Parts: sequence; C-alpha cells; structure tokens
Amino acid sequence: MSNDFQLNAMVRNDMGKGASRRLRREANLVPAIVYGGSQEPQNISITHNELAHALQNEAFYSHIITINVDGSSQEVILKDVQRHPAKPVVLHADFLRVSKTHKLHTKVPLHFINEDICAGVKTGGGLISHSMTELDISCLPADLPEYIEVDVSAVEIGQILHISDITLPSGVESVALSHGEDHDLPIFTVSKPKGSAEDTAEGEEGEEEAEAE
Repeated sequence: MSNDFQLNAMVRNDMGKGASRRLRREANLVPAIVYGGSQEPQNISITHNELAHALQNEAFYSHIITINVDGSSQEVILKDVQRHPAKPVVLHADFLRVSKTHKLHTKVPLHFINEDICAGVKTGGGLISHSMTELDISCLPADLPEYIEVDVSAVEIGQILHISDITLPSGVESVALSHGEDHDLPIFTVSKPKGSAEDTAEGEEGEEEAEAE
C-alpha cells in the first residue's frame, strides 16, 4: 500500500504535563511519541491543525504514515489518540514504527456492504445488528488494507456472521482466530423483529404450557 499520509513533526525535549499544556495552549502543537523497532522512543510535537485534519480521514487509522522529524523520516502507524472529552482538541498521539520485513498488529475498519438488499431484512423484515466494526489483524506493512469489506446481501433472518466468515485479503490474518476457534466472535446479525408472528406463536405456546402446569 502506498504512503498517502505524511506528517511534519519536531523533536520535543520539554517533558511533563505542564510542558504539554504549554505546547497546546501557546504553540497549537500536539505532544506525541514514536516508539518501536530498534530505536529508542522519540518524543515529538505535531501541529494541531495538521494532525486534526488527518484524523478526519478514516484511512489514516489503518494506513502507513510517514513522519518527517527534523529532516529524517520514519514509517509508522497510529496506535492511539487522546482527545479532549468536551472540545474538538487532540491531546496526545502514539505512533508505532513499522518495518517492511516484520508483521504488524493493528485494527482495520469493517465495511458492511449491501445492507439495503440484505435477504433477512428485505424478505423477513429483520433487524441488523453490528457486533464488531473493526478487526484486529496481523500482516506485513505492504499488505495492510485500508478496510475490509463484508458482503451481507445473502444473510438470512436469524443468521449470525462470525470472524471466520470474513474473506480476508491475501497476507492478512485475524489475530483472534490465531488463538483458536473459541475466539471466532460474532460480527453481524439479522434478528427477527419483536412482535413478529413467530414471537407471538412462541409466547402463546409458553402461556399454554404455564396454564397446563
């Protein structure tokens, strides 16, 4: 996957909460850290507007990013971002260095397609439920997908899709499934609507059994 995202950063030598607050307040900078690989962790700062703009793009969260720090560049992925609970302010960001020859572990979004023609909804009036919106994966940086599509057009009412039902791109593995079948979690369900004829029949049967007792 090509590198479409680049950030310009500066080395940050002033540490501590007070220094971080001054960075945000006086210089409109976001404190961040780059770690991983054979190098020592590096404290950096990034212009708030530049980082906030990049964070508006979903692909930024599952893409290789080039960070230019005082003339040198390194490839990273975003591992964590902290935001102000009430204001549109980015407080801190963590970036993990990646190597072309080493697999990385990250999350990518799940895009559920064809929900509008889903069989369980179209013919049975079922209700859609998403149990998972992103997937933990392991792959080489070159194989990192921006997102993974899940076609739900054929899902019937009462049917549950699991991680194992996802068709993963070449070179991509599910971290959960690597731990065994017990970790094959549900991702998508079409349940029957409440008050359906089937529900009513089941309710009546229950009442009859109770009366018989």
